[in-house]
Amino acid sequence: MNETINYNNKKFRPVSNTDNGETSNETLFLYKQVGNILTSEYSGGKIKYGHLIGLVDMDGNIDMRYHQVNEKGELMTGICISKPEILNNGKIRLHESWEWTSGDKSKGQSIIEEQ
Repeated sequence: MNETINYNNKKFRPVSNTDNGETSNETLFLYKQVGNILTSEYSGGKIKYGHLIGLVDMDGNIDMRYHQVNEKGELMTGICISKPEILNNGKIRLHESWEWTSGDKSKGQSIIEEQ
């Protein structure tokens, strides 16, 4: 990839997730990026409030950590690796492999797309 992806001010919404995940198409992420540091606040669906921080590499891959409070009032934490795909319309689709570092420590896969 010639041009590094910049995620600043982009909004993403999940289009798929495994059953053990908490995000859904009701969850909205607003990404901010300064240099190679990515942050996002997110909420919606089963998530009352969440925040993530990550590092973006030269290919646009994101290595992130997240924490969120779900509708049950539980604080959940995890790690995620996101790999970008540029769609025909120029929007970004992120293929995510994640793992809870709290609760049952299970793993999952999700896909989010730029809105």
